[in-house]
Amino acid sequence: MAPPTTRRERVFFDWHQWKDLEVSTTLRSLLSAVLTTSSNMPSAVTPQRRSRENSSDREGSPLSDDSQSASKRARFNLNGFAARTSQSPILRNGYGTDGSAQQEVLRTTGPSQIKHQPGSIVRVKLAHFVTYTAVEFLPGPSLNMVIGPNGTGKSTLVCAICLGLGWGPQHLGRAKDVSEYVKHGEQEATIEIELARDPRRHRRNPVIRCNIKRENNKCTFSIDGNVSNKKTVIELCRSFAIQIDNLCQFLPQDKVVEFAAMTPVELLRSTQRAVAPQEMLDMHDELKDHRQKQKGIQAKAQAEQDALNNLENRQRMQADDVQRMRDREVIKERVRVLQASRPLVAYRAVKQRHAEAKERKKHVANELEKLKQDVEPSLRAVNDKKDYQRQVGAMTNGRRKAIQDAEKAADGIHRKLEALLGRKSELEAEREAEVNAGKETRRDIPRLQGNIAALKRRIDEEQPDLDISGYNEQIRGKQRAIDEAIEKVSDLQRKQQDLKFRGQERNQRIDQAQRNLENLESQAGQQETKLKAISRDTSAAWDWIKTHQDEFEKPVYGPPIVECSVTDLRYVDQIEALIQRSQLTITCQTQNDFKKLGNFLHGELRLSEINMQHMPGTLADFSPPIERDQLGRYGLIGWALDYITGPEPVMAMLCASARLERTGLGDRDTTSEQFELLENGPIENWVTKRCSYKVVRRREYGPSATSTSVRDIRKAHIWTNQPVDMMAKRDLQENIEGWTGEVDEFKAEVDAAQAEIVQLRTAIRETKEEIGQLQTEKASKQKMLSELRALPTKLAQQEERLAAAQQSIAEMRQRMEQIREKQDIVTRERAEAALDYVVALEALQARHHEVHEAEIMSIEAASDLATLEEKNASVTALLDVKCRESEQAIAEFERQAKAGKEILKAVAEMRDKAERSGDAALLNQIQHSPAEQTSQQLEEEIESEKARLELMHEGNDRGIIKEYEAREQKIGNLRTSLENMRDELEQAGERVQGLRERWEPELDRLVGLISRSFGENMKEIGCAGEVGVGKDDDFENWSIKILVKFRESEPLTPLDSHRQSGGERAVSTIFYLMSLQSLTRSPFRVVDEINQGMDPRNERLVHRRMVGIACSGDVLLDDASSSRANGITAQSFDSVTVSGDGEGDDVHVSSANGRATVPQSQYFLITPKLLPSLTYARGMRVLCIASGEHMPEKADQVDFRGCVDLARGLRATLAVR
Repeated sequence: MAPPTTRRERVFFDWHQWKDLEVSTTLRSLLSAVLTTSSNMPSAVTPQRRSRENSSDREGSPLSDDSQSASKRARFNLNGFAARTSQSPILRNGYGTDGSAQQEVLRTTGPSQIKHQPGSIVRVKLAHFVTYTAVEFLPGPSLNMVIGPNGTGKSTLVCAICLGLGWGPQHLGRAKDVSEYVKHGEQEATIEIELARDPRRHRRNPVIRCNIKRENNKCTFSIDGNVSNKKTVIELCRSFAIQIDNLCQFLPQDKVVEFAAMTPVELLRSTQRAVAPQEMLDMHDELKDHRQKQKGIQAKAQAEQDALNNLENRQRMQADDVQRMRDREVIKERVRVLQASRPLVAYRAVKQRHAEAKERKKHVANELEKLKQDVEPSLRAVNDKKDYQRQVGAMTNGRRKAIQDAEKAADGIHRKLEALLGRKSELEAEREAEVNAGKETRRDIPRLQGNIAALKRRIDEEQPDLDISGYNEQIRGKQRAIDEAIEKVSDLQRKQQDLKFRGQERNQRIDQAQRNLENLESQAGQQETKLKAISRDTSAAWDWIKTHQDEFEKPVYGPPIVECSVTDLRYVDQIEALIQRSQLTITCQTQNDFKKLGNFLHGELRLSEINMQHMPGTLADFSPPIERDQLGRYGLIGWALDYITGPEPVMAMLCASARLERTGLGDRDTTSEQFELLENGPIENWVTKRCSYKVVRRREYGPSATSTSVRDIRKAHIWTNQPVDMMAKRDLQENIEGWTGEVDEFKAEVDAAQAEIVQLRTAIRETKEEIGQLQTEKASKQKMLSELRALPTKLAQQEERLAAAQQSIAEMRQRMEQIREKQDIVTRERAEAALDYVVALEALQARHHEVHEAEIMSIEAASDLATLEEKNASVTALLDVKCRESEQAIAEFERQAKAGKEILKAVAEMRDKAERSGDAALLNQIQHSPAEQTSQQLEEEIESEKARLELMHEGNDRGIIKEYEAREQKIGNLRTSLENMRDELEQAGERVQGLRERWEPELDRLVGLISRSFGENMKEIGCAGEVGVGKDDDFENWSIKILVKFRESEPLTPLDSHRQSGGERAVSTIFYLMSLQSLTRSPFRVVDEINQGMDPRNERLVHRRMVGIACSGDVLLDDASSSRANGITAQSFDSVTVSGDGEGDDVHVSSANGRATVPQSQYFLITPKLLPSLTYARGMRVLCIASGEHMPEKADQVDFRGCVDLARGLRATLAVR
């Protein structure tokens, strides 16, 4: 990031001035010599840049020097162009600038009628940033061409815009830390950016200032002089729809490759961010989320459905085994009843323990009461002392709270004193500010009085008269002639376009007919014709694969119908029957090629009837079950693989899918003996002349469990040779001859129309030159009269300003008196507060004394209580023991009661459940259970029944029952889950459909508008293009599809790095960005060196189109036209009206197509070079960044206007000679 050690400051000037400098080589050499040798003539350069070693020695920041900034702004008019002052030196060699000669040479460019759109950049000011010590840019409101040699700091302007508006360096692709953008040798860099205001929200243009510290790698921000932060700055920028992080709006030099590498999916998201409201982005994200959830539910539902089918099959297979276990249910039922009756037996035991605990609790309570009566006199004194201690503690806490209240009161008075002191300082500052402001106003009064006197003298002069009706009538007559000629040119151009389109369509028909004719005459063509008849999708896929083989890792092979052939046509019926299911399969050798081809065919080409297979293996991986010489005993003559040939990967695919290497082939029917041998032998498939056989062996059912399926073989109709269709051949030849004749007729008509267009354009240009001369003469006279008529208004303004200044002095004196009164009031309040503070401190001291007395009383009470407790320790200990014994008895009683309630609840629930379910066995057990039965006896009975159950156990029947029951439960759960998933899928589908019905039409509409604009842009340079939406079932894969055509002989093809050159991709990229112009809300765009990959023709056409779009309210000016008519061309407009003096003309353009005449966005095009004679529009501005060894030391010597005037004077002198 460090710049060279010696550099010059950069400056800029307008395109008007640069055009006038394009003189002959001799004139430019003479101009250079004059600039480098003459110290008295006006200079067009800035002071020499200080080297990095001594740049830090300069005192003061350029941005903080008010006087320097004021003088600098005074040197520029409203458009930022350098303006001559009355102190400019006189030119040498006889070209003086004084008197009438000076008025003839100097012409100041008038202000543009195009205003900056809200959020566009009005001014950029830098200090110690990258290579700049100090510089200020004043870009125009539409197209800004930033030019200059490499390394002069063009891209530095782009970096300043990004960092100054709050975005980070990651969006630039250069240095990672902001501190690296500080100039070498400096500690701080400053960026100041002024944005055009939104009249609805701002009274003046917002000014954002960014300071970058090298030391801590931090940025600080301010807005309109008020300290702010990065988040607030970005929010302000986003309110203007500024998106630095969107490559569709802000494309720096180091991010061009990243934009070109954008996937179509990423390009769709960036496009939506640039032109669509946030609601559309949110809907797209919701659609993607819903579709992902929907796919997840579908996958889960399919998995659960497969699991359900598997469980149901296994359940049916085990039904018989489970039935055999039903005999054991009686014993199991008995065990269940006994186990269920456990709460009943447990309740009886708990009931007995509860009665015993109740009696124990009553006895202990009586003993405790008697003991309390015995020791009551001894404990009374201790309790009284405890009450006294509590009272003393409460009194102490109350007095401590009083201390806190007194402290708060004193603190409040102290804060009041500090506030009054601060108020006094503020009043002093206000008084000082009023004094300073009065000084400035007093200095303005003499200057205003002098201006008023000068204006009164000018008003007394005589004013000329002007009659412009004659001028207007002449201009209107010539304009009508231009309009008629333009309309004729438009009609002829539309006729040419129609003829060219019809000629292209006929040429495409001729090419297709010739290809069809060649295909009819070749065997491969016949097979491809058959492939197209069988499957159009497969045929289209194969045509694309043949032209894009270089895009795959390994060759991709077409269907066997075009890649393979039968070696012996006697067996063509058998071979076709075997590979019938695989004859349309496309073979890929790598997994990446398989995925890439599948995504493109299904996603981009939208082909559905496509069969593909990944074949990583080779033909050597497939071997027959027996040797070929052993086939004779089975009545076979060979393997099917022996009678077909083709590429090895295709043959391996056929072996994998049709098992050709394991399928025998016979030339006659199979006999009974041969069938028996084959059915019991190693061969599972074979074909004869009329039938195909397949043996299925089920080894799990024994060696003899086999079944054989037999199918008849049909007559082959694909792999046979057939004669050429002569009727189709004659039709193709006749069509080619007819279409060729039509193309020749179209060409002749196009040439005739072009000759007429040339004649009309010549007439238009000559008429425009005449209009320009009339308008220049009329505007000069109008301007002089307008200036004289405006003098009374200026006089009134100066008088108002003088009165306002005098009134300001009087008001300032009144405010000073008010400030002194406020200072007196503050002084009195401070004295009163000081007295209150002394009283508060005395009250606080009294509260502390009261707390000390209370604490002493508390200590005495604690000592007395400890003495009494020590005397009664034995009595207290006995009472504590008896209390604990009572508590234990109560706890035991409550525990037994709680246990009884729980068991009783369980018994009641058991009874209710048995009654509700009609469990007769359990009810009988409850009614007839022996009252004397204990829990141990019940458990012994249960164990006895379980032992009987175990004796009946055989094999793994118990496991089968458990497995059967668990599986039944799983089946129920799966059915419930599947039903819920079907409901969820239905709801998800409804949500997706609702969102899609809202989002998709709007997306199609926006992309349609982009496509129409993109197509028009491409058409302007003789090419074609369109933009579409790549749609997919998965919304994650929706994308932007850009199709372009740069040559008439080729069709529209997708834009990517494989088909188009770098220059073609650059042209398409810039046209796509410009197509967003009418849709986006972006106030400005930045494109850095996008034209470097273009050839001169494309660069010239792209520049012309960009000027037409960015300056859509201005007339296009062609440098090759006459300089006196300002080069106005109107090939694309219906009417042109020009008014002005030739330098600051007001140009108004109207068009029949209804396009807006006001530029919609500000453009920054960064480039190190420009071609000569480029199209120019009045609204555009050229910022030329210059550097060199001959840059002057002082900034006030920078005067490109002087260079222009010098060039004009030299040109005029040579013309006279």
